Amino acid sequence: MRIGIIGAGNIGGTLTRRLTALDHDVTVANSRGPASLVPLVRETGARAGSVEEAVRSADLVVLAVPLKAVTELDPDTFGGHVLVDACNYYPARDGAIPELEEEHTASSEWVAHQFRDVHVVKAFNTINFAHMAAHATPPGSVARRALPVAGDDRVAKHQVMALVDELGFDAVDAGALAESWRQQPGTPVYNRDLDAAQVRDALHRV
Repeated sequence: MRIGIIGAGNIGGTLTRRLTALDHDVTVANSRGPASLVPLVRETGARAGSVEEAVRSADLVVLAVPLKAVTELDPDTFGGHVLVDACNYYPARDGAIPELEEEHTASSEWVAHQFRDVHVVKAFNTINFAHMAAHATPPGSVARRALPVAGDDRVAKHQVMALVDELGFDAVDAGALAESWRQQPGTPVYNRDLDAAQVRDALHRV
């Protein structure tokens, strides 16, 4: 696939490495501009570009930036795309976002409301970046690590679930986007090494 990655920090950079290794066509962008991405490009063979360039021809876009940075993005840039939200809300870093202070509020719904005509899927936000490579295993492996995937568009969600599997993890359908609060920081599934059955159990313990 042609994949755009917005953000080149721990998660964005790790996904760039993993996805290029799987022969996906990756364009990565960040707030500091393409020149800051030269080392990552040399390492992976990905392309560096602006946010618009990363999104323009992508089949799927991964958003891996601090949540506070989401409002700085052009709301029209992502229209018509599947947008994988790998962001997490950390008030100490992002500042208080009043809409997210209510219990059981899904930050991914807030993300979806910042853009126009996007299919937001919540994924990759529960895993430590170092584990994304260290814990990847082939399908059918015993105690294979699993990741929850939530979204409202069935086709978009299945596309992301297939990508999770390709990256070396079982994908667990975590329901609608409104239910994605169950995989946010502080929940039983967050930053835990769990197999598919354990992920399903953890999602329903909150």
